Amino acid sequence: MRQNCILGNSQMYQNRWYQSECEFAIFDYFERGGKGNPVCALPTGTGKSVVIANFIRRIFGYWPNQRVMMLTHVKKLISQNAEKLLAVWPVAPMGIYSAGLNSREMIMPIVFGGVQSVAPAIKKSLEANDGKPPHLKHFGWRDLLIIDEAHLLSPSEDTQYQYIIAELKKINPYLKVVGFTATPYRLKQGMITEDDGIFTDICYDITGIEAFNRLIAEGYLAPLISRPTATKIDTSNLNLSNGDFNGKQAEDEAEKVIYEGLKETCELGYDRRHWLIFAAGVKNAEHIASMLNSFGITAVASHSKLSEKENDSRMAAFEAGEFRALVGMNKYTTGYDFPAIDLIADFQPTMSPGKHVQKGGRGTRPSPDTGKENCLFLDFAGNVRRLGPINDPVKPRKPGKGAPGDAPVRICEVCGVYNHASARHCMACGNEFTFETKLFANSFGGEILRSDAPIVEYFNVQKVIYALHEKKNEHGVLTSPPSIKVSYFCGFQMFNEWLCLEHPGLAGKRARDWWRQRHSEEPPITTYEALRRVSELRVPSRIRVHTNKKYPEILSAEW
Repeated sequence: MRQNCILGNSQMYQNRWYQSECEFAIFDYFERGGKGNPVCALPTGTGKSVVIANFIRRIFGYWPNQRVMMLTHVKKLISQNAEKLLAVWPVAPMGIYSAGLNSREMIMPIVFGGVQSVAPAIKKSLEANDGKPPHLKHFGWRDLLIIDEAHLLSPSEDTQYQYIIAELKKINPYLKVVGFTATPYRLKQGMITEDDGIFTDICYDITGIEAFNRLIAEGYLAPLISRPTATKIDTSNLNLSNGDFNGKQAEDEAEKVIYEGLKETCELGYDRRHWLIFAAGVKNAEHIASMLNSFGITAVASHSKLSEKENDSRMAAFEAGEFRALVGMNKYTTGYDFPAIDLIADFQPTMSPGKHVQKGGRGTRPSPDTGKENCLFLDFAGNVRRLGPINDPVKPRKPGKGAPGDAPVRICEVCGVYNHASARHCMACGNEFTFETKLFANSFGGEILRSDAPIVEYFNVQKVIYALHEKKNEHGVLTSPPSIKVSYFCGFQMFNEWLCLEHPGLAGKRARDWWRQRHSEEPPITTYEALRRVSELRVPSRIRVHTNKKYPEILSAEW
């Protein structure tokens, strides 16, 4: 396929398996006739910027005359994404349009822009009576618009995102939009591909339980652990405003519990070095920071009442180790990347699953340099119990469609960490649960990650057998393309996988990549031809298997 062509001699990041799959899935969506605007869903910390950079680089390798714009809402994300592209492609024809970054480059083929800067720039250019035709005004013709943190794009027509898209489509009606997010849903909307939003399809998604836990098992994400807290914010009498808790009321309730909550935080997080605390308001943030300092924990607050320069300074001081705790609000919910965070304390009640998952995502980035093994999540706001684990949250529903029920939880008697009811071992300390281990009924259990921790094992391979696998109906007609069943015999155990060379999309790509690992020539087009040539394949010496699944999954092979 085209994706395998050489795109020059530039030093490219070595894609992880899911980054390659995500990039392929976008191209595959359009090559298979997709007419809409797809979304890629990847958990926070999995390297969306690498996917975006390699995606843009590959586009220009195929179609050098393309014009691309990437939009996001946080200047740090703008600079991160731009820097990643230059690392992948040092001579990329790119510019940045962001007032916060003091850069206003409009005409480059690739523009990384801040939505708060791009929208006014378009409006100002259109209002200028300079006699230029539309395609020469502002950012001109654009073939592709990439939106990072795509969940922020409302289906409403009066947002800056919608305004930019509408104006760019006046110049190019065939403009394509590709979104990236860790949370492809919105409060009061449901999935962002519903309700006549700009996005139409999810072309790649690894935010679910199995994929998320595999990322943890392979070291691409750090696990979150949660412990029950005695202190809880009372949300029973809070009113709703636009689907979420009334901010002033939530802050008042949070103020009532911060002393006891912070005492618990200090007790449970005594050995944690980098704390991120979510406050329910500006006053609440200042009080939390002040109280932590009185407890001997160096802390600083960051919020909307401070200047951007001051907030940036405080954030930098926290990351440099001058403060142990950073207290913030919505500013740090998305787009904040500091892998060393090993404790999150949440005093901000919400009804938004997206906001809840994004908060937890601040702690899932691995940080081997700091010795981080996991991130402790303390839920004083009741968000975990209300909205579920971050790898299996309750999806937002439109008004009138009901609410989630309760789910049981196991609390480890050794370390006190919340675990899902189905867990066989504690995800924090490894303690094996017995039949007598008590179940506690809490809404969504209180566990911040759902399911047993993945168990990955290595097995030596004695032999491999290949067999034709066909699905036929009662008339003997194939209902799907044939595949090859590959069976690995490892002592007294056997593991299977299926080679689907003729299948479309990711299944076909994975099969072709599998063949290239085992043969010096390109894979055959048909399954029957491949079956005739399996004797030419090299046999792995051992395989790596995710074993504690209903159907064990072979993750990789070694020779």
